[in-house]
Amino acid sequence: MEEHNQMTEYQELREQIQYHNYRYNVLDDPVISDGEYDRLFARLKAIEAEHPEWVTSDSPTQRVGGAATGKFAKVRHPAPILSLSNAFNLADVRAWYDRLVKLDERVKRADFVVEPKFDGLTVVLHYENGLFTQGATRGDGEVGEDVTANLKTLLTLPLRIPVKKGAAEVPPRLTVRGEVLIFIADFEELNQRLQKTGEKTYVNPRNTAAGSLRQLDPKITATRPLKMFTYAIVDADGWTPQTQWESLAYLKACGFPVSEYVYHCANLDELLTCCEAMQSKRDEFPFEVDGVVIKINDQKLAADLGYVGKDPRGAIALKYPAREVTTILEGIGVNVGRTGVLTPYAMLQPVEVGGVIVKQATLHNFDFIEEKDIRVGDRVLIKRAGDVIPYVIGPVVDARSGKETPYAPPQNCPACGETVEHIEGEVAWYCVNSACPAQLIRNVEHFVSRGAMDMVGLGIKIVEQLVEAGLVKDVADLYGLTKEQLLGLEGFADKKAENLLASIDASRQRPLARLITALGIRGIGEVGAGDLAKKYADLDALSQAGSAELQTIEGIGPNIAEAIVDWFEQPANRALVKKLKAYGVWPSGAPATSAGGAGQALLGLSFVITGTLPSYSRDEAKELIQAAGGKVVGSVSKNTDYLLCGEAAGSKLEKAQQLGIKIIDEAGLLRLIGAAGANQKE
Repeated sequence: MEEHNQMTEYQELREQIQYHNYRYNVLDDPVISDGEYDRLFARLKAIEAEHPEWVTSDSPTQRVGGAATGKFAKVRHPAPILSLSNAFNLADVRAWYDRLVKLDERVKRADFVVEPKFDGLTVVLHYENGLFTQGATRGDGEVGEDVTANLKTLLTLPLRIPVKKGAAEVPPRLTVRGEVLIFIADFEELNQRLQKTGEKTYVNPRNTAAGSLRQLDPKITATRPLKMFTYAIVDADGWTPQTQWESLAYLKACGFPVSEYVYHCANLDELLTCCEAMQSKRDEFPFEVDGVVIKINDQKLAADLGYVGKDPRGAIALKYPAREVTTILEGIGVNVGRTGVLTPYAMLQPVEVGGVIVKQATLHNFDFIEEKDIRVGDRVLIKRAGDVIPYVIGPVVDARSGKETPYAPPQNCPACGETVEHIEGEVAWYCVNSACPAQLIRNVEHFVSRGAMDMVGLGIKIVEQLVEAGLVKDVADLYGLTKEQLLGLEGFADKKAENLLASIDASRQRPLARLITALGIRGIGEVGAGDLAKKYADLDALSQAGSAELQTIEGIGPNIAEAIVDWFEQPANRALVKKLKAYGVWPSGAPATSAGGAGQALLGLSFVITGTLPSYSRDEAKELIQAAGGKVVGSVSKNTDYLLCGEAAGSKLEKAQQLGIKIIDEAGLLRLIGAAGANQKE
């Protein structure tokens, strides 16, 4: 009696676990917690340990993978697993349709099904009386490899087709076609996990999925995040659906995973519109696709149309432009950015990717080159998605001839020749020479920007003119410009030259915090610059500060402190500071006081500004707060003391209300400072 009860419990457990596997892995809609599922599974294993004779191949515990095999047995498919002819644009699709109409007038009345063309590995699944008995790869279309043990590790594959009320009867023998793949997010997570443990990472999801499914040891397959979609009935005893749309519904009703990205189109116009829409949303799919598959919905009509060679006429694959190709890495160049960061890029043998000829691609950083062991002369895999800049995924190691050469990061800046710097623990390599020609235009643009020295009228185009004419070799040269020099530039007349010189002259009065921001020291933004200006009287005092002393300032850690020290140690930067002083650009860091004597009324308080204030611009309000000892940050958090709120406030107001942050208007700020009347703008 006890054994009978345990058998009943065992059978119920199996059914429950299979149901919850389906909800979680196929529908992505679990109804119990992970902990509840684990308890059910643990109980099932305990019963099977007591009664190993009860265990069958469709038990949920049998997915973990059996013993490794020496090789894969060959499997002959019950029907040819055919490939499709290709179309490369909508004109090709229309031409395919026109050819079919000439063969059979019924095509004019045909409807269609559009499905993603999964970039994975085709599999053929065999079921007998609802039980999964064998799975194989596509192989040559006639004969594949037996990967049954590996497929059983996929939680999206039903080991037994559940018989449901109202569902069509499961045929005694059923063969289904599907695709095994890895979702993009799962692939990235897998690579991150492998990288942390020092193991080899993978190049792309498709190759990883194929290699994982063909592991001789199923236990390895079980560790890979493989998923599967089904999309066709290859063969069956008895009744089968008459249309492709019905076939997909039937597979879904049987518990097979079917993609949600499938569409029914009533006619050719709808078909073409659907194909165009799916291509425009290519980057929204959670998995890699290399096109769409178009099928005539009526399966009898599709069969009657016959074949062209081995390609069925009733379906066609619309291929998207390739986004991953291989080519030869001919060399590695280095760009120098405004902040001095050195960024490597690949110089490639020209190749078409995504409809564009690509000659260069990003290599991310020097650590990436080392981790992937990318060598000059390698055949490398290139990817370009949408409008994203092409990038190197990694080398094709099997294609190496032995002539490839390893790459080492440059020791000197390729633009100015100064020694580059690499702080341990950081990815980036830097040129810290502020006069580096590669950085000059962007450095000047940053120096004159609104958040820095705020030279009105000095935009990027004029900056480029000044640099290209040799009038500005560093930012200090701006203060030595003359009207005669400006009039020699294209587009300058008396008034424009006078206005620009007046704007440059006015910037001499900017506070020390603005000047520190303008220098572009790595890691120092407006908030950090304000903190430094409160502690040091001028740039000379700041230049004498050591790393340990700098780290006593809130928000400045060892890397930023080291960056400040290094900046002032560069001879070119010391010369720049001396030059600025000679031009009278030498603000004091003594705390500013307003006409009403604001003093340090806001010392230690943190503010966020949102909306439009009645009397002050945001920059002016920010300077007012900082002059009174307060700090202005960009986003609301539990550490924010006040939200300064004007008209048309955004989401920051809502977040401040949620966190219980004090909200004040402009008048409230002036009351806090104690200068409501004296500080009003004229």
